[in-house]
Amino acid sequence: MDFNVKKLASDAGVFFTRAVQYTEEKLGQAEKTELDAHLENLLARGDCTKNWTEKIFRQTEILLQPNPIDHTGARIEEFLYEKLEKKIPLRITNAEVLGQYMQDAAKEFGPSTPYGSTLITVGEYQKRIGAVEREFIHASAVGFLNPLRNFLEGDWRIISKERRLLENYRLDLDACKARLKKAKLAEAKAALWSEEVEKAEQELRVAQTDFDRQSEVTRLLLEGINSTHVNHLRCLHEFVKAQAAYFAQCAVHMQDLQKELSSANDDTFPNAFVGNPSMSVIAPGPSPLSTAAPPGTSPPGRTSASPGPLDPVVTLKIGEVKPPATGTRKAKVLYDYEAADVSELSLLADELITVYTVPGMDPDWLIGERGNQKGKVPVTYLELLS
Repeated sequence: MDFNVKKLASDAGVFFTRAVQYTEEKLGQAEKTELDAHLENLLARGDCTKNWTEKIFRQTEILLQPNPIDHTGARIEEFLYEKLEKKIPLRITNAEVLGQYMQDAAKEFGPSTPYGSTLITVGEYQKRIGAVEREFIHASAVGFLNPLRNFLEGDWRIISKERRLLENYRLDLDACKARLKKAKLAEAKAALWSEEVEKAEQELRVAQTDFDRQSEVTRLLLEGINSTHVNHLRCLHEFVKAQAAYFAQCAVHMQDLQKELSSANDDTFPNAFVGNPSMSVIAPGPSPLSTAAPPGTSPPGRTSASPGPLDPVVTLKIGEVKPPATGTRKAKVLYDYEAADVSELSLLADELITVYTVPGMDPDWLIGERGNQKGKVPVTYLELLS
């Protein structure tokens, strides 16, 4: 291989000169040329943009791919497919995996049983939610993550390269200033250094020209950060739009699931309640997630006190309702509840009452007894005890 020895020696000399200048500046033994205020502001704004873009990018990746191990594996897989110029396959989501597990479990428990058939239904909706999530992840990656990545791996790398060049030219300029200063001091002592002064002045003019030109290049690149912000703003709107669509579709699927479970056989809830009193029953009602709200939250919304036309309690007086021979349970009251009419029973938080159901009764309600008092009570205000 043909080496250019002169160029190699020259580069080594330049590197050594810059290292000496940098060290002397840090030790306070040499003067440093300061950048103009506008360029300094642009540099600070660029650093701020880079740092926060990096944090937002990484946290968005974590949001879309929560498991760090899966996330690392996914990034490596994406990198390999990009290098091979092949389409990245769609990955199965956690919700889809959960849905498949539920349906597989239903086959073992018996698809015709209440639990098995419900597992099949819930599993199907989990798969639908997983499919929606997959679409959201893909849309977010294309519309939000990719532009951020392109800035960090493209534009910012170019800016960083030009900034390093600017710093090198600045070190060269200050080194030339120092040499000229030394040459003039020597010239003042002996009139034998005029040639050295002229050489130092020439080098200084060249270094100043290179520095000014590089300052302008760096300034133009940094001013492009404003365009980057505009582009990222548009991408942020796209991300919010995709996220809103994702949550809306998930809400629709969950509402449809609740309706489907509520419209199941009316006898399923009472039979399951009576036949296995050790299991807590979570009936569809005002609270879509659980019958117990977390500490510090408000009680669930009041279930309508007006029973439907098929509710047998409408035609029967509460006093005539008799508890079943088996199937009564104790329940702890979670929140205070004020009866809306004479058919309901007012409740006080933390008290214990006896509850049971009657055939065909709205699953959102139970019959509650406290001493000689009896009335309908909302399930979501209770914690059923074993």
